[in-house]
Amino acid sequence: MKQSELDQLDDVLEQHALWLESDGEQGALADLSGANLSGADLRDANLIGVILDGAYLIDADLSNADLSGAILNAADLRRANLSDADLSGAYLTKANLIDANLDGADLSTADLSGAYLRGAILIDSNLAGADLTGAYLRGADLNGAYLRGADLSGAYLDGADLDGVIGLKESTASRKLLEARMRRAIKRNL
Repeated sequence: MKQSELDQLDDVLEQHALWLESDGEQGALADLSGANLSGADLRDANLIGVILDGAYLIDADLSNADLSGAILNAADLRRANLSDADLSGAYLTKANLIDANLDGADLSTADLSGAYLRGAILIDSNLAGADLTGAYLRGADLNGAYLRGADLSGAYLDGADLDGVIGLKESTASRKLLEARMRRAIKRNL
């Protein structure tokens, strides 16, 4: 990012913080739809409810950021670091999270329908109640992820690491997870 873009981003985030602190009386809700924030350092940022539809956050560092309720539909988050980020209730429909690090992230009740999570790291992440319908999770690492109440209908799970997944009930989605785990185990033994 250029220095002028960084300065503009700082101004938008200051107005957003003021908006949050004043319950909308002052400042402005941050709308960064379509913005190119690739490589941005947004560690520990307070981005509650921010609008990032179609934004480019390739290789961005959003570790420990609070993105609860944020709108990131069709955002490009390839290789982004979202470890320990709060994405609870966030909207990530058709977001590109290929090779993203979501280790320990809170994605509870997030909408990840149609999201691309190929190769994503979701170790120990909280996906309770998340909508993962039609999500592409090939090669994703879900080791120790909490999935109670998550909807995995139509999700593509081939090659996903599902060791230690917690909270699955017997359903169509859990059968698909079991089948993906079995396919992976068979491939390892060939």
